[in-house]
Formats: sequence, structure tokens, C-alpha cells
Amino acid sequence: MPEPPKERPWAGKVFDPLTSNSATGMDGIMHGFGIVGCGMIAEFHARAIAEIPGARLVAVLDRNPPKAAKIAGLAVGECRAYVDLDAMLDHPGLDVVCVCTPSGSHRDPAVKAARAGKHVVVEKPLEITVPRADAIIRACDDAGVRLCAIFPSRFSPANVALKAAIDAGRFGRLTLGDTYVKWWRSQDYYDSGKWRGTWDLDGGGALMNQAIHNVDLLQWLMGEVESVQAMTALLAHERIEVEDTAVAILRFRSGALGVIEATTGAFPGILKRTEIHGDRGSARVEQDDVTLWSFADERPEDAGMLAPPGTTTTGGAGDPRAISHAGHREQLADFLRAIDTGAPARVDGREGRKAVEIIRAIYRSARVEGPVRLPLEDDFAPGPA
Repeated sequence: MPEPPKERPWAGKVFDPLTSNSATGMDGIMHGFGIVGCGMIAEFHARAIAEIPGARLVAVLDRNPPKAAKIAGLAVGECRAYVDLDAMLDHPGLDVVCVCTPSGSHRDPAVKAARAGKHVVVEKPLEITVPRADAIIRACDDAGVRLCAIFPSRFSPANVALKAAIDAGRFGRLTLGDTYVKWWRSQDYYDSGKWRGTWDLDGGGALMNQAIHNVDLLQWLMGEVESVQAMTALLAHERIEVEDTAVAILRFRSGALGVIEATTGAFPGILKRTEIHGDRGSARVEQDDVTLWSFADERPEDAGMLAPPGTTTTGGAGDPRAISHAGHREQLADFLRAIDTGAPARVDGREGRKAVEIIRAIYRSARVEGPVRLPLEDDFAPGPA
């Protein structure tokens, strides 16, 4: 695992991009963003950047000019499209680079951006193996730039409240934490890109691509994972190398147990769900809404926690484009706050690494048909660990 981060030189300014009324932040700060890779997820980044005071999309890069032009068209103000990364990194005013390429090609542009002195945002997963993720972390440390791993579910008010209740001890001793992502992706979804469903570029299937958000949430809420035991299968799709269905049981270092279920083969796709249980309380979050909130020490504010009936949305359960970009906006704004103040980003590279390691351990467990302990002693080639 990479060494702890060194002291960084960017501390000293106080600016919150979400609350500032200035179009350019404190002291005229304007952060210029560039996006590398102009597929579907790039739209989420572009729309999020457009809504953050003190942020502007100034450059995009893709080998497909029409795709690049589409994302550039979402910018507020002038945005230049590039086909060469070195040229884009020289763009005037560019200081933050969002890597939105296929998962298994995150490392190289992220490392190059860091070495060019740019702060780096990497769409999930940080990379598809632990060593590749570590290479990004080291490059950012060595260059003295900040690194953000995209996990917008951590910014959902429901999940923030759940984490706060755990930290306050309201659950008592944690006993069980489980998460379920029973989504649907059509065969057309996998056929839409040659990289989809491949070990080398997708890095995995339902776990590494879709359920990784909830894997991250579960370890964030429940604490470090000690061991996993898992089974995976390809059941509902053709022409892909990776799993579309997975089940894992976990033992956390606290002694608590957990379950992960993930699939892209559950038509028509149902709400993702996370449940946390302890000997003094239980809670459930479906999509981004609290649907169970029960504690032995009841408090007046508990009555307002449950989502009103009929308000829960389906998110990306059946359609990846149905996911809101609000979480990306909140996370990118938090990242700018971290850059401008020197405060920690809420999800840095070391945080983003954790879900990758857990999923790689799950893949290894499924392959060896037995338990696997963390941390992984070795994790090198893409594939089923």
C-alpha cells in the first residue's frame, strides 16, 4: 500500500464552491477542468462542473471528435476539444483533469496528468487492480497534486446521516451490514462498446462496474473487511468475459458479518439497498432514501428521517442514464474545497482504493472457491484475481 501522503503546499485559502456567491471563488480563483474520455459518464462530469461556482470546463479529449464535441457543448463558455493528451495538458488555465476513460485505462492518463502538475479526478473504479490504483496514488503524491476517486453515493444525505448515526454509536455493536444491487442491463448495453464486459478494460462485471458504489458504502459504514468468501456467475448475458451475478459474505475486522449481492441480470432492475444492523438499532437506505430508521434510544429528529411514500426514484436500476449527476456535483465541489483550503477530500485515492481491493478479493475467492483474507498479498493481472 502507498506511503501516507506528504505535506502539501496548497493550504491557506478558504473557499467553499457550493456556498460561495462569487463566480470565481475566493481571490478570483477559477478552476479549469479537462475531461479525458467523452463517453456516457463524461456527461455527468460536464453537467456537474457547469453547476459549481468557481469551476469551468475548458478542455475535453477523445479519439472520436463527435463525442468530444458533444461533451464540449455542455460547457459554460469556451471549451476546446483535443485528440492528444499532451496538448490538452498544456491548455491555458487547466488545473483539474477528470479521467473518464474505460476503467482499465485510467492509470496512464491519470499518471500523466499528475506529472504535468494537474489535480486528478478519476471516475470509479480508481483502477481495475490494486497495483494499478497504487500507481495513480503514488504519482499524485510524488507530484504534490490532489487525487479524488469518484464515489458520489457517499454524498447522499441519507448515507451521510447513516454514517453519522454509526459514528455516534446509535447502533450499539454493529452485527450485520449488507448491500444489494439487483439491476438490469440489456445485452445491447454490453454490445454498445467493445470494452464492456472485458477483464482488460471493464475490470469485472456487476461488481466492478455497477455495485462498486455500494461495496464502497458498506466498507465506509461498517469498517475494514477482514475476509471474504464468494461465488460469481455469468447467467443472463452473452459475449462478455465477466460476471453478471455475484454473492459474497464478509467478515469485518470488528467481528460483524456482511453480505453483498450484485447482478445486472434482474429484470427490470430494482432499487439498490443497504442495511445496517446493530444491537441498538437498524436502518435501511433504498437508492438515496431512508426506508427504515429504528433505534433503542429514540430521538425527536428520527420521525423526519423516513422518505415520504412514492418519492424514491429508480436511479440506474434499469437505465444507466437515469442516474442523477447531483452526487458528482457535490463531490467535485468538495474536491475544490480540499484544493483551495488544504483540507482532506472526503474521498481521496486511498479511500477509492479500498473498494477495488475488496472486489479483487471477491473475484479471487470465487476462483479458488474458498475464503480470502485482506489485505491482498498480491494482485497483478486483470482478470478473476
